[in-house]
Amino acid sequence: MPRYIEPVFRPPSEARSLIFQITVGCSQNQCKFCGMYKGKQFRVRPVDEVLTEIAAIPVAYQSRVERVFLADGDALVYPFEGLVAILDALATTFPGLTRIGSYASPNSLTTKTVEQLQLLREKKLRILYFGLESGDDETLQQINKGFDSNRMAELALLARQAGMKLSVTAILGLAGRSRSLEHARATAAWVNRVNPEYFSLLTLFHRHNEPFVRSLEQCNHRELLLEARELLCHLAPQRTILRSNHVSNFLNLAGSYPKDRERLIADLDQAMVRAEQLPGFMDQVPAYEEEYY
Repeated sequence: MPRYIEPVFRPPSEARSLIFQITVGCSQNQCKFCGMYKGKQFRVRPVDEVLTEIAAIPVAYQSRVERVFLADGDALVYPFEGLVAILDALATTFPGLTRIGSYASPNSLTTKTVEQLQLLREKKLRILYFGLESGDDETLQQINKGFDSNRMAELALLARQAGMKLSVTAILGLAGRSRSLEHARATAAWVNRVNPEYFSLLTLFHRHNEPFVRSLEQCNHRELLLEARELLCHLAPQRTILRSNHVSNFLNLAGSYPKDRERLIADLDQAMVRAEQLPGFMDQVPAYEEEYY
């Protein structure tokens, strides 16, 4: 059976997936806002160890597995030959397998060629979850992302060229009050350029990132809603599904661009009207937090 080194994270859309932890931690792990893997030292698990865990899944359950998610935070960085062996074992063990997913940092995409990505896709690695965070270069520098927006777009487009689906995330409030609207506009421009299949919004929250959060003049609820509205108004991708269903968000938006653009903006405007009627709410800074270690 799979053995996990906690905490283990997965996207909301992978809730029904069987998870195999093929790396521990994140190979980048220097982003100031992110506390997901600060308690782990990055390492690649031996391929034989992973193959043993795959083979140990009881036969009675093998036919029920339709989706697999490869953890931890940067599983795509796994050495190519070993990753191919893992994908082959998954396809052999789970006859009903339709899709494999993985987080992919910009750093991990630099380790694979388009041809390698195409082969991985043929072996059912079909969707990559990519943390953009912001399309604004000044914000990216402040969070120590390690890549500028143009380089991240180039890498994301390589994955799309290989036929992989991309699910991209950005973070409301990440730039603080000082660059809130610039962050929104630049992020929308990046999404318009790359046209990912999925685009998801989170809201900056407390999770082992206190020094960074304290360094910001944080946005209150009103400013976050205005930031989200600015982003929605500037978004113009083709066939991109938008979601804001992460637990950190206080407003759940769902729709497709370009079809639902006007409806999404109207939904946000209506939410702002209702929120203004809640005494003190709009002036409050979100206080959601998580702690794992």
